Amino acid sequence: MSEILNANPTIRSAADLPSRRREPTKKIKTQRPFGLLSSTIPDSAYNPDPFNPSSSSESESSDNDEEVETIDEQEIYDLIAPIQDPEHPLTLGSLSVVNLPDITLSSTLPPTSLSNPSLLPAITTVTVLVTPTITHCSLATVIGLGVRVRLEQALPPRFRVDVRIKEGTHSTAEQVNRQLGDKERVAAALENGTLMGVLRKMLEGC
Repeated sequence: MSEILNANPTIRSAADLPSRRREPTKKIKTQRPFGLLSSTIPDSAYNPDPFNPSSSSESESSDNDEEVETIDEQEIYDLIAPIQDPEHPLTLGSLSVVNLPDITLSSTLPPTSLSNPSLLPAITTVTVLVTPTITHCSLATVIGLGVRVRLEQALPPRFRVDVRIKEGTHSTAEQVNRQLGDKERVAAALENGTLMGVLRKMLEGC
């Protein structure tokens, strides 16, 4: 990019970022997810999904095979914080573009399962509020798309992703939010080769 919009952003050190020390996990299967954005990222960009049931050894019981890890706000943050900023060689976490308190999860039962909730899993909506580094950032939509693509590629189908610009942090937040919330407009935008090149670069470190 020829012109840097914010030449002196505030940067957080890695030690200041929210984190959770986790015990070593079992070997898990790599599975390419399916969904609206699944065709936009090459196979090589997919890491093993930490939220699929873990594979087990022959000595483990079948109950362990069906075990699924609980997903919380910290898990979501860990997925999106390493995304590269499209302008700076820094992550969205270190620039405070994404923040743990701005991530929420809410679960609802699908209408078809109300009579028998055990038939279908709850649908969980992940809401991420993005804070651009400057109020007139022209890359806010690109950053929001990067967050959405990352979550769409990593989360199981029972999750719905809602990415928005945090209120009061951008001069055209309402317009950007309409773009990010419109599936047809998102799908059309992701057919742009130049934009997809930017998004792939952003997701290289994930």
